[in-house]
Amino acid sequence: MVSKTVRFNCDEALHMKAVAVLIQKASTFRSDLWLSSGDRRANAKSLLGVMSLGIENDIELLVSADGVDEEEALDAIVSYLLHPEV
Repeated sequence: MVSKTVRFNCDEALHMKAVAVLIQKASTFRSDLWLSSGDRRANAKSLLGVMSLGIENDIELLVSADGVDEEEALDAIVSYLLHPEV
């Protein structure tokens, strides 16, 4: 398992679309992907799970990946969270 902390920054008008794209990206990997904020943790491939985190602009998230492509998955999700392209 690999993890990295990242700060999510996104224009408020594009926030929901950025979350949807995040889930699509996460779903392309075979590894399990998790997002954590405070004491809450959610499957990064689940819309309801990610929404339950209450992700806001400038929030700090811990991204964790576990599986056969964990390094690639972690790098892709962290990169996207740092520079959401919607």
